[in-house]
Amino acid sequence: MNCRFCGKELFYEFIDLGSSPLSNSFLTEKELNLPEVYYPLKLFVCDNCFLVQTDEYVKSKEIFNKNYVYFSSYSRTWLDHSKKFAEMIIDKIKLNNKSLVVEVASNDGYLLQYFKEKNIPSIGIEPTKSTASIAKQKGLEIIEDFFGVNIANNIPKADLIIANNVLAHVPNINNFVEGLKIALKKNGTITIEFPHLLNLIKYNQFDTIYHEHFSYFSFMTVKHIFKTHELEIYDVEALDTHGGSLRIYAKHMQDNSKTINMNVFNMIEKEKKFGIDKINCYTDFQIKINLIKYKLLEYIIKIKLDGKIIGGYGAAAKGNTLINYCGIKKDIINFVADLSPHKQGKFLPGSHIPVVPEIEIKLQKPNFIMIFPWNIKNEIMEQLKYIRKWNGKFILTMPSLKIE
Repeated sequence: MNCRFCGKELFYEFIDLGSSPLSNSFLTEKELNLPEVYYPLKLFVCDNCFLVQTDEYVKSKEIFNKNYVYFSSYSRTWLDHSKKFAEMIIDKIKLNNKSLVVEVASNDGYLLQYFKEKNIPSIGIEPTKSTASIAKQKGLEIIEDFFGVNIANNIPKADLIIANNVLAHVPNINNFVEGLKIALKKNGTITIEFPHLLNLIKYNQFDTIYHEHFSYFSFMTVKHIFKTHELEIYDVEALDTHGGSLRIYAKHMQDNSKTINMNVFNMIEKEKKFGIDKINCYTDFQIKINLIKYKLLEYIIKIKLDGKIIGGYGAAAKGNTLINYCGIKKDIINFVADLSPHKQGKFLPGSHIPVVPEIEIKLQKPNFIMIFPWNIKNEIMEQLKYIRKWNGKFILTMPSLKIE
């Protein structure tokens, strides 16, 4: 296997989570009796560019199909984050009704709706029919396809290109970034948000690893990739989203209208201090993750032996990684509640734990609720605070086991 960015042969293993089905391939009741396909979930790190990556065991078109079940608009936290971003960037780069915003991986229109409210023209690029159809119902212009050089050559050049939480989903990273360059106006800006690899390692966020994600990025690696395609990052911000993300601002290298912010140099220093440019930063991750697995299993098995009921909340992809790596089945976790009607009535891949509406929590009164989308734990704990009436508690797993 060779690095998907620089082409170097990969020798160093980052983590091996065994084999698991696609994290968002929820099953219907009829499908429970059919064979289920499992794929290796093993990551490597390139000792040249330090891109952490998995092989393309599954093609993008198999993952992001017409029945894709992740809809961004079901998280109030994420909608608030998106609205604040829209208001900020409109003012920051002075967008108006003659500007053009292009969002790559626009999902169900969770973000572009806020530009539409301000009468700023936009185009969304979204390959999944299920989410694109919802965005179109909001009156948004959507191109149903995967973004790359081909799409970039056939759309108007944009003042702002947004690509939030999609960089990890791209198997051909060079084609994707070259597409960004082609689609950007001479003095335009690219903003991209992605989970920060430094936080993944520091806080043991192994459950953010699943087959939808082909790569995991440090700031230094992204900067290197962009430079190779004659794009320059001129600012970076640390965000709280998804357990700690980065938002980068990029421009054409020839664009002299923007100066390089000190944040760029500070982030490089932060990563170097952490050791992100040294191979030994990556090679002991497996040991830490195994310990999390052992401690979680020890705790929940004790709970079950005491006759307690465990439910889950949030049928998130990260939850499926955790559940399948730990070998947890429905005899341990009775159900997982989720707000999305697109997931309710289905079953988690691999574990076959049923996904139910939130009302089941009130009916079954579990002693413990395991929160899988821990990145929005505060929103969830506030929403489910009524479990305290029967002395219910929350189980959190990242960065280590915690009961609240």
